Amino acid sequence: MITYKNKIAVDDYLQLRDAVKWKNVPREQAKKALKGSVYMIVAYDNDKVVGMARVVGDGTYMALIVDVMVHPDYQNMKIGSYIMNNVMNTLESSVTGDDIMMINLMSVPGKETFYEKFGLAARPNKTMGPGMCRWVNVK
Repeated sequence: MITYKNKIAVDDYLQLRDAVKWKNVPREQAKKALKGSVYMIVAYDNDKVVGMARVVGDGTYMALIVDVMVHPDYQNMKIGSYIMNNVMNTLESSVTGDDIMMINLMSVPGKETFYEKFGLAARPNKTMGPGMCRWVNVK
């Protein structure tokens, strides 16, 4: 049975990144990154981490959803959908009064339609240019 928590051990995070074949991040950097999260949700199969997402940002106006990952052995089991619904509901419910929030996410190629199900718009489009990034010190 899959359960969900709002925490992850650094080693589990690094193992999940490795399972989905993402870039290696030094352990201390990963520890700092996780600590700097505004929010996170982590899927567990007993004690094994099988999926996650986290949010970074200023906690009020700008939110960036990052590290949306599901272990390859657990894909197509609706874990990613549960995680994204949870993240979106958490962010949307945090907006009160006249406040506004821009929720951002950088999709890997081919996954855009998955994220569109949660109200995210692929870029570029009529009102926004393409997303941009720059890697520093990547080996």
